[in-house]
Formats: sequence, C-alpha cells, structure tokens
Amino acid sequence: MTSGDLADTTIGGFLDSLAARAPAPGGGATAALHAAQAAALISMVARYTSGPACADHADLVSRILEDAEADRAVALALADADADAFTAVTEAYALPRGTDDEQARRSEAIADALVGAAGPPADVIRTAVALVALAEALLPVANRNVVTDVAAATEAARAAATTARLNVEINLGGIRDEKVRTELVGIADRVPEVVDRAAAVELRVRALLR
Repeated sequence: MTSGDLADTTIGGFLDSLAARAPAPGGGATAALHAAQAAALISMVARYTSGPACADHADLVSRILEDAEADRAVALALADADADAFTAVTEAYALPRGTDDEQARRSEAIADALVGAAGPPADVIRTAVALVALAEALLPVANRNVVTDVAAATEAARAAATTARLNVEINLGGIRDEKVRTELVGIADRVPEVVDRAAAVELRVRALLR
C-alpha cells in the first residue's frame, strides 16, 4: 500500500500492509481508522434518526451528520499522513553520520521528523474528542433501534484516542522544542477525558437497553 490511497484500499489490503514487515502503516494509521469508524457510525445513526417522528430534532441531527462526515474525511487523511510522517522518521534515521556535519544534519532531521510524526496522532486525539461530543449530542434523540451504535462509536473514538496517545508519547523524547513538547503533552492529557466520556455514553446506552 502506498501513501495517500488508504480510502481506496480494501480492508484486506490494509490488513496485509499492516501485518507486513514495513514501517508503515502501523499503530498511528490504525488509530486514525478507529476515529474514521467512529465518525461513520455516528453518520449512520444520524441517517436513521430521520422522518416525521424525528422532525423536532432534524436541525440538530443534520448538523451532527455534517460534522461526522467532515470528521471521517479528516480521520482518513490522518491515516495517510501518519504513514507518510513515520516514513520520514525512518528516512531521517537512515541518513549518513560519518562526519560531525553529517551527524548534526542527521540529528536535526530526526528531531524535525519526530515533530512531524507526533502531529497526526495529536490530531487524531482532537478528532476523537470532537466525535465523543457528537455522540453525546446524538444519543438523547437517536433512533432507539440503532442506539447501541452510538456507544460503539464512542468506543471506537476511545480506541482512537488511547492508541494515538501512545504514538504521541513515543515521539516526545526526541523533540527538542519545549513549546511543541508542552503542546503535545497537553493534547495527550485529554485522553482520559475521552475514555471517561465514552464510558458514560456506554452506561447510558446499556441503561436504555434494560
């Protein structure tokens, strides 16, 4: 699988690429796909929450659907961006280091590449936060026949956030820019919020089932 074509790749093709001995795709792309699945589930529930019985909530559901579709496109793009960024890291580590100048250039290239590699998973966390908020807004009005898919969406968003956090944290050690490090740590620190809110949605859905 080459970068930039994930949306056109079959599930089997992606899994083959994921299982291969290759630097990308990896966990970062998987995190982004968790977010894309969360967005798709929210879109599906929104589309089922329509018709005369749902007329009072039509504007809200329409806004949720629009946002979920936009988030799905963002998540797919982040999966490709993550693969590209990790490839850049491996290329930076492969640079020559036979002289002091080469070592300096290699070190700088690695630091820059690690900043780039932390970007997509940080954006996945931001997207997961947004998706949980959409699920929370949709749940009270959602078609009860598909209400479990709202919880499934938050579980996918939770997986996106926790997986992406690992991919942020693994890059922090090599990032020299303290401002960038602080920003990334702040984003990673939002993951427990996603986990807790996803769990709360699941509990609400299970209560509805009872």
